[in-house]
Amino acid sequence: MVDAFSIAFGSVVIGIISLYKWIVIISALITWINPDPYNPIVRVLYGLTEPVYYKIRRVIPTTFGGIDIAPIILLFGLQFLEIFLSNLFF
Repeated sequence: MVDAFSIAFGSVVIGIISLYKWIVIISALITWINPDPYNPIVRVLYGLTEPVYYKIRRVIPTTFGGIDIAPIILLFGLQFLEIFLSNLFF
């Protein structure tokens, strides 16, 4: 019973991490086209990603030559977390 719960919990957590990785990728791609900041989808994407980017930018300088690498750092961190948790739960 406990094993089934940990597998189910791990699957949900890994699924949420995977979904958030896609949100980060879409948010980074949207910045290339200069979207309307009042669009509800853009506001949701920025609302989900900018707080995490801000925390990364406080610790590490992320702008090199006009390119912000905060999404790349976040994707590496999420990938590490996903692999770590999948090995932990499964």
